[in-house]
Amino acid sequence: MSHTILDCYTDEASGLGVPPYLGTHPRYIAGYLKSKKEDFDYITIDDLRFFINYNSNVKKTKKSQKTNIKVYNLTKNFNKIKEILQKTQTLIVVLGIHVPGKYLSAMPATLKEVIPLIENLDCKKILTGPAVFGTQLFGGKLYEKTDVKVFDEIKNYNFKFDRLGNYPVLGSEIIKQIPDIRVIEIETGRGCNIGKCSFCTEPIKSRFINRNFEDIINEIEAFYKLGSRYFRLGKQADFYAYDKPIELLKTISGKFPKIKVLHIDNVNPNSVVVDKDELITKAVVKYCSEGNVAAFGVESFDPVVVKENLLNTAPSVAFKAIKIINKHGQKRGKNGMPAYLPGINIIFGLMGETKNTHKENIGALKKIMDENLMLRRINIRQVAVLPETLLFKKAGNKFIKKNKKHYWSWRKEIRTKIDFEMLKRIVPNNQLLKDIRMEIYDGNTTFGRQIGTYPLIVGIKGRHEIGKFYDIKVKGHMLRSVTGDIVKEADYEDKLKPIIAQY
Repeated sequence: MSHTILDCYTDEASGLGVPPYLGTHPRYIAGYLKSKKEDFDYITIDDLRFFINYNSNVKKTKKSQKTNIKVYNLTKNFNKIKEILQKTQTLIVVLGIHVPGKYLSAMPATLKEVIPLIENLDCKKILTGPAVFGTQLFGGKLYEKTDVKVFDEIKNYNFKFDRLGNYPVLGSEIIKQIPDIRVIEIETGRGCNIGKCSFCTEPIKSRFINRNFEDIINEIEAFYKLGSRYFRLGKQADFYAYDKPIELLKTISGKFPKIKVLHIDNVNPNSVVVDKDELITKAVVKYCSEGNVAAFGVESFDPVVVKENLLNTAPSVAFKAIKIINKHGQKRGKNGMPAYLPGINIIFGLMGETKNTHKENIGALKKIMDENLMLRRINIRQVAVLPETLLFKKAGNKFIKKNKKHYWSWRKEIRTKIDFEMLKRIVPNNQLLKDIRMEIYDGNTTFGRQIGTYPLIVGIKGRHEIGKFYDIKVKGHMLRSVTGDIVKEADYEDKLKPIIAQY
C-alpha cells in the first residue's frame, strides 16, 4: 500500500516541528511504515500549496517583494506532487499547534486550510499529530472547530517508548528528502514531572516518563551518519528531569564530534534550583554549543494567576533559577552569543488575570534587569484554549475576552521597556555575531539568524544569497531583533540550501 505523509508542521509545549526544525511525529510514522515494509513518500504543506496554487513553477518575483514563507520549505519531491498524490492510497496528515508562535520562514497549516486542499483526493485520509488533542494557530482563541468529516480516521499513533523500537532510526531517512538545513528535535521524555498547568495538554497526552538512554543515542547516530549536524534535546517538558542528563550530554558531545549545534529547550525552574551544586547547569554550558536557551514556562509572575492555574513555578523560584543560569551561562561563546541563558514565557488570558497581573509581570522583569541578569527571549502570547484542559473546562475564553483590550498595550510595554534594553545588554553595538545564515527577503532587506534554539534575528541591508552564512557586526537594536553590517562571508562548510520558489 502506498502512503503519503503530509507534514503540516507541529508546535507543542513539549516540542517543535516547524522548519527549520524537523519534528518527531512524521519521523516516527515513517519509521513505523518502513518497519512494515510499506511504501511511503514524505511531502510538506509547502509542497502541496506550491502544487495547487503555483503549479509547482519555480520562478523569481520582483525584488521589492517579500519571501513567500508558505512555499519556502519544499522537499525534493516538490515537482512530482501530482504523481505522488495519484498513487497515494493512504494520506497521513500530521498537524497541530498547541503553542501559537510567529515563524520567520515557515507557516504551519490549519485544518481550515488543509481540508479544501485534500478533500477531493481519492484515498483514505488520517489526521494525526497534536491536532488529535485540538489545534489553534492563533493565540487568544478557542481551539479550531472545523468539521473534520473529510478524514476517515483521527488517530493518535501513540508510539509508547517500550514499543517505539527502531522506528526513530528508520524514520531518520526522511532527512534525505529535505534539501535544506534542519535542526533535529530529539525526544527525551513525555508528560510533565511536576504540575498540571491549566492550559497545557502535556499531562493529557502522557504520564511523565523518560526515554531510554541508548534509544536517544541511536537516533542521533542515525541522523549523524546521514549528515545531520544540528540537534536539540527539546521534545520534553523539562530537560533537567531526565534521569541521566549530564551523562547524555557528555556522551553526545564525545561520540559525535562533528555536531555543530547541540541545544536543549524546556527547563522547569524548580529543577534548576534543586540541582545539587548546579551540576546539570554546568554540564549544559560545558557540552552544548553557545547560544543555548533554557525555556522557562513561568507563564505569569502574578501569585493569584499562578495559584488559580496550578502553574509549576512560583515567582521567587523563577528568579532564583534565572540567577543560576546567568551565573554559569553569561560568558560569551565563539559565535558571539552568551553560552547559555534563560528565556521565559508570559501568557495572557489565564484564570484570575487582572490589571495587577501586568504590574506583577513588569515588576518582576524590571527586577531581573536591575540585577544585571539576562533573558535571551521573552515569549509573550495570548493563550490558545484547547479541549480537555482545565482552562477550557473552568473558564474557556472568559479572561481572554475580558482583558483583550489591554493585551497589546501590556505587550508593548514589555517589548519597549524590557526586551529592547535586554537586547542591548546581550548583543551591544559592534558585537561580532558569526555564522548568520540568510533566510528570507523583505524588499531590500535580508533577514538571517544563527542555527539553533531561539536564534536572534538579524536584519541586513541588501538582498544577500539565501542559504549563505556571514559574520556580521551589530549596529542597531529593534524590539526583538537587531540590525547589522556584513563583515565577511563566514568560513562555514554547510552547503544545504532551500529550493526558493517565490522571492
